[in-house]
Amino acid sequence: MMEDELKCPLCKQLFNNPVILPCYHSLCLNCAVHVQQPAPQNVHQQTSEENLSLAVNELVVSDRCPDVPDSDKLSIVSETDSGVVCTSRPNSYVGTPNIQGIVFPPLQNNALSLTCPTCHKVMYFDENGALNLPKNRAMQNIVDKYGETKNLAIKCQLCEGDDPTDASVMCEQCEVFYCDACKEACHPSRGPLAKHVLVSPSQGKAALRARNRGKQVVCSEHADETLGMYCMMCKVPVCAMCIQDGRHPNHDVQALSAMCKAHKTELSQNLQTLSEKAKNTTELIQRLKCMSESLNDSCVDLEKSIAKQCQMFVEAIYVRQQQLIEYVRQEKEYRLKTLRDQVSSCTGKLQQTTGLLQFCIEALKETDSTAFLQIGTALISRVSNCDVTWHRDMSTSPLVPPELDFTLDDKPFFRAIEQLNFIQMKPPAAPSFIPEECCTENNSVTVVWTQHPASFVEGYILELDDGNDGAFREVYCGKETICTVDGLHFNCLYNARVKAFNSTGEGDYSDCICLQTAEVAWFALDGNTAQIGRAHV
Repeated sequence: MMEDELKCPLCKQLFNNPVILPCYHSLCLNCAVHVQQPAPQNVHQQTSEENLSLAVNELVVSDRCPDVPDSDKLSIVSETDSGVVCTSRPNSYVGTPNIQGIVFPPLQNNALSLTCPTCHKVMYFDENGALNLPKNRAMQNIVDKYGETKNLAIKCQLCEGDDPTDASVMCEQCEVFYCDACKEACHPSRGPLAKHVLVSPSQGKAALRARNRGKQVVCSEHADETLGMYCMMCKVPVCAMCIQDGRHPNHDVQALSAMCKAHKTELSQNLQTLSEKAKNTTELIQRLKCMSESLNDSCVDLEKSIAKQCQMFVEAIYVRQQQLIEYVRQEKEYRLKTLRDQVSSCTGKLQQTTGLLQFCIEALKETDSTAFLQIGTALISRVSNCDVTWHRDMSTSPLVPPELDFTLDDKPFFRAIEQLNFIQMKPPAAPSFIPEECCTENNSVTVVWTQHPASFVEGYILELDDGNDGAFREVYCGKETICTVDGLHFNCLYNARVKAFNSTGEGDYSDCICLQTAEVAWFALDGNTAQIGRAHV
């Protein structure tokens, strides 16, 4: 985790001889030297000066700090408008304000420039370039301790390329780590270098730490002076000579040890707050992991429930299938019976008619006229009557069709399958009050709440007690998330709670919120209308 903080944003390796940029980001010195470029000369200098003049005028730097040199004024501009930080040495490295996203060089003669890979701010240097940048000794110490705990190999400081060779020795006099090849090429054991002491990389690291721990940091401008003070405006350590020679006039200067202690105290307090947030995040991660396991179990249960319900659908379809088949069979039996009855009726009528025909044919063969005339009139009447009633007594077409003209209407079934979906299975979770938006005015209260983000809500029920820790009563039911209740007692403390509901049921109550009504009614005279109106309290 911390390793990401210890890696250079350019080479993606652990910091090696890190330096601090004016924007407070760090780079390896070698990386900073490689990415610096010649400063552009053909820049709209007039526009730059106008923008810088505008920034200075807006900040009223000259009024606030009349004795501040121009370089320090430029430092103030850079810090105030979120540009990089400048020191009071204009010829070392100079920050640039970012005006409407356009970066302008603040000075006319800049030899080199460097763009921070993290914040993309541009810094301008003199001919020494990134070598002017101060070393980040705290970062280097932390990297060294981290490397020892992880047993990381110390790399050669002279190897070129992205993957330097592991160092084999360190020169105590040169304070440089060498691999075997670089030692033979750059530090041979002969001539003036023969008396140099070479030790193992681990011993060299320990010797460097011991040497730096006891060495006092001297001022870069005054080599004989140690840094004992801290300029609050320039945000840099200074020595006594820096203060005396007018480099920091009228600046707030504090003791370096006191400022270090103050910064550590502030950082500790901020870390405490951040630690609490990290702790809460850790607990959240644990809850999320538990929720993942619970989600897996819930998914398995839901899959089983879906399979069971679908199996019930299949069984219901099978039952309906049997009912439909039984209906078809009953229809078949009915039609068969109808056909059989029609065949029987037609057969009886046909037999009766055939008997009449045969009898009439035999009567026509009678030679005795007197005998024929005795039955002739009756036969004529019977034959005529049979012919007239034939269509009434005899159906000439089948009473039922030979095919079952039924079609299964399956469209509603398939539509129901397509519309088969999930609904909210649980009542909504408890809403939450928004305390900063809840208020009271005279004997009325306004309550505002918000729904649970993962719940489906169709409405809310707001309840209030009687102002004396009594029973709650419902005062609102609806879809709105704000409610004003009037007509309450003065000087009473009311407790309010709210719950949400949907078609599944009612959810849990929210936490109670306490609202105090005014002690007495307040009024104010409206000067425009000369009437008395209520005043907000």
